[in-house]
Amino acid sequence: MNQARDAEHDQQLEDRLRAYVLATGWLRDALMSLRDAEMPDAWLAAGAVRNMVWDRLHDRVPEQPSDVDVAFFDPHDLTAERDATVTAALRSRLALPWEVTNQAAVHRWYPRVYGREVSPLRSAATGIASWPETATAVGVRLEGDALVVCAPLGLEDLFELRWRFNEGGYASREQFDARTRSKRITERWPNVQVLSAPPGA
Repeated sequence: MNQARDAEHDQQLEDRLRAYVLATGWLRDALMSLRDAEMPDAWLAAGAVRNMVWDRLHDRVPEQPSDVDVAFFDPHDLTAERDATVTAALRSRLALPWEVTNQAAVHRWYPRVYGREVSPLRSAATGIASWPETATAVGVRLEGDALVVCAPLGLEDLFELRWRFNEGGYASREQFDARTRSKRITERWPNVQVLSAPPGA
């Protein structure tokens, strides 16, 4: 019975996210552009989704973000040129500040940028699951006209306004703390609670 209630609750959160996304004009347009670009295993994700939800939960009209993150997965081309080509293809469809990352290539540049070896990812979803905060690990995409949600860590923290360190992710606590400061989380969204411990700790 508890599992049934949990599944129903998860479905309600997904439906709520879909309603928010479809009510946000720039985000709808971005999703159509992403779909039409026909990239492999591609999701519009991270801050673009999180910020939109938190703006709405603070009774504000969602602002267009300073970057629109796209996670895709192409194991056949791990070059930086692949990201650049995809970015150009998206910009030709819609003038947004796209930030495109092939999750299949993350293990190649992560040690150089962050000084830590990481395992190769297996899909865009495993990439999303590796991100620094639970509320950030959310992606959406259109499959035909249907809006699909990728939330490997769930949507609870996103809708409960919790900025929580992802214990199972690739980032360190120092990176998490730096992101909390640089993104001015509590300044921009005063109702957000900053947590560094995993759920239930």
